[in-house]
Amino acid sequence: MARIRVSVLGPARLRVDGEDVRLTPLTTRLLVRLVAAEGEPVPIRRLHREVWAVPGALPRQAARHRNDVHKRVLELRRALDPAQRGDGARILRTEQLLTSAAPETAYRLVLTADELDCAEFTDLVHSALLAAPASAADRLAAALDLVRGRPLADAADDAFALPLIRRLTALHETARRQLIRSRMDLGRHDLALPVAERLARERPDDPATAELLGSLRARLRERHGRELLRQPVPGAGGGELVVVRGDLFGQEDANLVVGFTDTFDTATEQDLVISRESVQGQLVDRLFGGERRLLDDRVQAGLRAFTPLRTERPQDKPRGRRVRYPVGTTVPLPVDGRRVFAVAYSRLGNDLVARSSPADLRASLDQLWAAVARYGMYKPVAIPLIGSGLARVVELDRTQLLLMIVESFAAHCRRDPATAPELRVVIRPADLERTDLSALGTYLRTAPHDTAPHDKAPHDTAPHDTAPHDTAPHDTAPYAVGAPRRPADAADAADPADVPAPADTTRRSGPR
Repeated sequence: MARIRVSVLGPARLRVDGEDVRLTPLTTRLLVRLVAAEGEPVPIRRLHREVWAVPGALPRQAARHRNDVHKRVLELRRALDPAQRGDGARILRTEQLLTSAAPETAYRLVLTADELDCAEFTDLVHSALLAAPASAADRLAAALDLVRGRPLADAADDAFALPLIRRLTALHETARRQLIRSRMDLGRHDLALPVAERLARERPDDPATAELLGSLRARLRERHGRELLRQPVPGAGGGELVVVRGDLFGQEDANLVVGFTDTFDTATEQDLVISRESVQGQLVDRLFGGERRLLDDRVQAGLRAFTPLRTERPQDKPRGRRVRYPVGTTVPLPVDGRRVFAVAYSRLGNDLVARSSPADLRASLDQLWAAVARYGMYKPVAIPLIGSGLARVVELDRTQLLLMIVESFAAHCRRDPATAPELRVVIRPADLERTDLSALGTYLRTAPHDTAPHDKAPHDTAPHDTAPHDTAPHDTAPYAVGAPRRPADAADAADPADVPAPADTTRRSGPR
């Protein structure tokens, strides 16, 4: 049996076994007229009058008119059954109508919902109206995908088509309104918005549509009040990048990234080693209830999996911890069903000054994403504008730091698409005016989506007590090539860095 598909939700189209079948204009009108009958038989006289648009049968022309209809019926049956397997007669049936004068020949088109798009459309919408929101949204979206234009467009001005056109048009509007409601019930206001906007464009004077669109936009503004950007991450296999304005510790549904130094100090007394205003300093109060020992125990337990680089002598480093770990060391700390990734991206000198560089930061990010992929339980990961605070990477401004974070995440996702479903960069309001999000938008539009990453292997992680590098690594082109150096401005209060910076490029974490 042939696979037949008649489509009238737009210009009429016939497909048999997946191939388009070309019909003459009169045969197309005959097909549309029979569809408009909705399974009822149509007498030959009416077919000729309405398909050929002839007011009535002229004297001695009835036989000719019957022959005209028979020819078009034969052509339509051949189109429905090119292999002559009997499908033409099965679908386009000949019947005899008993009238008061004499039996009259009529034709009936018999198609299943799988064979006629408007029948499938009707069934999908009616079943969706009785379904739960998720099932309803799926069926309504499938129904609306069938629509290619005005229903029965080839007979839009013909009286015989008007009843079905009105019914399908009303059902189309019902489907769109119900799809909007179903998606709102599912919390997918972003998917409901395009449907509502199109409905409003088509009905600019409809107050109910305008009210629905206004309500939807208000809900979206409420939902994304602090959200500044949301786009797919290039090459991340469906992962999203979200940039939000606000507080890192307010991201309760996500794993968090907090920057540390290579000694993993946590002491904030008198701001000598770690500033209490830094993100690392706030970590104790915000997630560990002020219990620094609890944080220390978890950090030290995680560090047992790593080999230290060396231990400083007490006379060389009288304050803070003395055991050093490689830059990039990342310790996943379990906190209330999620992870805080403590990543060492700077080196704390014996003078209690933190030093870092673009190369150190990029190497640390590479190792961070590997830890997120392994221990992050495929949850969203939230990261501050790491590198812009007390242990400042002065070679890069805030925009370049943002690009480095995003590009490194995208590069890792191209290797491992299951790294995280969402990278959420949290920017403090005070930093927002110094961050150019349009540059990030340009990167997202132009970055490769299907090529292998070009990043080098992680940088050498040997410890250094010298000043930070003066140039950015050559593999960080989107954010480093030609980048102007930033002056060492005042330390930012709620940044992830742990400690002060050297006199010429960084600032101290507190009074010495």
